[in-house]
Amino acid sequence: MATLYLMCSVITVGLLVYLVVALFKPEWF
Repeated sequence: MATLYLMCSVITVGLLVYLVVALFKPEWF
């Protein structure tokens, strides 16, 4: 179960970083 929690947290952090980059650096996409 710990690995599942770790995967979920990594995915959540990745999505947050993606959203921040998409907001501030739209020319990258």
